[in-house]
Amino acid sequence: MTLSKDETIAIERIADEPMLANVEKWVAVNSGTRNIDGLATMARMLSDAFSALPGEVELVEPDPHDSVDVAGESHPLDHGRHLHLTVRPDAPVQMLFTGHMDTVFQVDHPFQDSRWLDDGSLNAPGAADMKGGLALLLAALKSVEATSLADRIGYEVVINSDEETGSFSSAALLARSAKNKVAALTYEPALPDGTLAGARGGTGNFSIVVHGKSAHAGRNPDDGRNAIVAAADIAVRLMAEKGPELSVNPARIDGGGPNNVVPDLAVLRVNFRPRAEAEIERAKGFIDRIVGEAETRHDVRIHVHGGFNRPPKPIDAGAERLFGLVKQVGQDLSIPVAWKATGGVCDGNNIAACGVPVVDTMGVRGGAIHSSEEFMIPESLNERAALSAVTMLRIAERGQL
Repeated sequence: MTLSKDETIAIERIADEPMLANVEKWVAVNSGTRNIDGLATMARMLSDAFSALPGEVELVEPDPHDSVDVAGESHPLDHGRHLHLTVRPDAPVQMLFTGHMDTVFQVDHPFQDSRWLDDGSLNAPGAADMKGGLALLLAALKSVEATSLADRIGYEVVINSDEETGSFSSAALLARSAKNKVAALTYEPALPDGTLAGARGGTGNFSIVVHGKSAHAGRNPDDGRNAIVAAADIAVRLMAEKGPELSVNPARIDGGGPNNVVPDLAVLRVNFRPRAEAEIERAKGFIDRIVGEAETRHDVRIHVHGGFNRPPKPIDAGAERLFGLVKQVGQDLSIPVAWKATGGVCDGNNIAACGVPVVDTMGVRGGAIHSSEEFMIPESLNERAALSAVTMLRIAERGQL
C-alpha cells in the first residue's frame, strides 16, 4: 500500500521535530515517583511542550492513596500532578494516548546523568522508559495536526506521575479518559529489535499486617504470639497456591527485634501476577482462607492491605484489529512489527480493562530499563513517531479499526 498525501505530509513534518533535544532536556530532570519537586518541574516542562497542540492542557490533582509502613501503619502517599490534554472532544473519531513522566530512579539514586555509548545509543535515566516515548508522541500529534484529517480526530492525552508504582492516584483519570474511545496507544518502550508487548498478565500487591504478642524468649515464650512465624506460615501457604496462570512472590517480611523477645509485629509483602481474570477471584479466595486459618492457628490478629490494581490484558478481537493495523502501517513504512506476550504490566492493562483496544509499546526502541544501563536508540524516534502518526491518520480516515 502506498502512503497517502496526508501520511506523507505527516512524515515530512516529523523530520523537523526536535525529539532528541526534548529527550536530552527531559532526562536531565530527576522525576522519580517519590520526587515531588522533580515531578512538578517535569509537569511544567511537558505542559509547555504539549501546549503546542490545540485544546486545553491541565494538571490534575492526584487521587489519594495509602501505603503501609514497616510498623504496620497506613499513611497517605504524596504524588505529583498528572497532565491531561483534551483536543476536539466533538470530533467523530476519538482516541486516547497515554504515557508517564515518572521514573524508577529517585533523587538519591546514583544513576542521574546521560552519556552517549559507543554504539550510538543514549544511556540516561528514563530515556527509553519513557521520556523518549513522550517526545515521539508529541511529534506524532503535531504532525497529524498539519494534515487535512486533523478535524476528524479528537483525543485525550494522559501523562501520569505514578505509573511506575501502579498508577493508584491516576487510575480513575485513565478510566474517565478511556471512555468512548475507538482505540488507545501507550508509549512504553519497544524492545531493541522493535518487538511490541502483546498480551500482559495482571498484578496485585498486598501488605499483610500480623499483630501478635511480645514475651521474653527465655522466661515465658509460650505467653507470646510470634508474628514473624505467623507471617512466614502465610508466605509459605500462599506460595503453594501458585500455578501456570498465577505467580506468587512473597517478597519481604518487616518486623522483629532483639533475639530474646518474641516479635509481636510482622508485615508480609506479597506480589501476585495473574495471567487470567479467573485467577484474581481464585487468589482473593485463598488469601482470605489462608489469613483466616493463620489467625486461628497462631492466635494473632491480621489485617490485609492492598489488592489487584491491574487485571490481565488479553489479545481480544479489538486488540487483534489494532495490532493488525499497526503491523500493516509498519510494512508500508518498512518497519518490522511483531509482538509477544509479557509478564510485565503497565497502563495498557487499565485501558484494556475499560474495553478499549490498546497497543502499549509504541515508544522508542531501547532496553535495560529500570537499571543504570537503560538505553534509547535515537534513530527510533523518527521511525516510531512515523508509525504512530500514520496509525492515527488511518484510524481517523476509517472512523474505526
